[in-house]
Amino acid sequence: MDPLIITCAPVGAELTLDQTPHLPYTPALLGETARAVREAGGAIVHVHCRNDDGTNTHAVERFREAYDSIRAHSDLIVQFSTGGAIGMTPQERASVLQLRPEMATLTCGSVNFGDDIFENSFPIMRGILEKMNEFGVRPELEIFDKGHVANARRLAKEGLLTFPQHVDFVLGVPGGLEATVSNLCELVNDLPPGCTWSVAGIGRQQLPMAMTAIAMGGHVRVGLEDNVYYSKGRLARNEELVARVARIAHEAGRPVATPDQAREILGLRVREGLSHAPAN
Repeated sequence: MDPLIITCAPVGAELTLDQTPHLPYTPALLGETARAVREAGGAIVHVHCRNDDGTNTHAVERFREAYDSIRAHSDLIVQFSTGGAIGMTPQERASVLQLRPEMATLTCGSVNFGDDIFENSFPIMRGILEKMNEFGVRPELEIFDKGHVANARRLAKEGLLTFPQHVDFVLGVPGGLEATVSNLCELVNDLPPGCTWSVAGIGRQQLPMAMTAIAMGGHVRVGLEDNVYYSKGRLARNEELVARVARIAHEAGRPVATPDQAREILGLRVREGLSHAPAN
């Protein structure tokens, strides 16, 4: 098996400061979190941004500040969200790609999201992919339901992406596919040859899905975006969730990837001027 790539999604768009004091909602806090996540075994940081009052933003300047802070504190692969938050326009969601992060997410279809709808029609997906291609940003295909894999194949037939790709299965969102071992296995078996994949289990399913991915040879996403608790009634810190997965992988005899090893696995170039070790 390849070394395990651990992605941390530390912020998200749904979590509020009332729910946890550990939300890194400013660029400075994101930088500190990046350092801690890197030291715990993380390789990728998945970035949403907030204003100083904790509300969601997809402002380019805020993402620039977040990127600079993360880069000053770590050599993590920086992956921007193009999902943003419910209600953001496709133009807002794609605007941050001009900053040319190494990766950005592309959700491959619309999905019920609690009581709301996370809209990703084919015109929206095409527009975001065109911006990714323009700025040389590698997509991570986010799959919330089985039909999303078919949608990705359609986009490939249209020439907007090529396989293999890196895919993240986001399982357990209310309205999306349930986080079960059988569902994960079915999704993995449906991937085009050569794809790498990770899984993000929502809520209490985060740890079972992570353990399954470790055993199957996949990769793992954890973080407060997906799960606010470390155990029942005990709020988590992002680095704790990363460290737990790294520890389980070690016990299972599977090494954890450094950011540069993850770049090699994912076919990313090491960019000029990038620091190769966490800052002191």
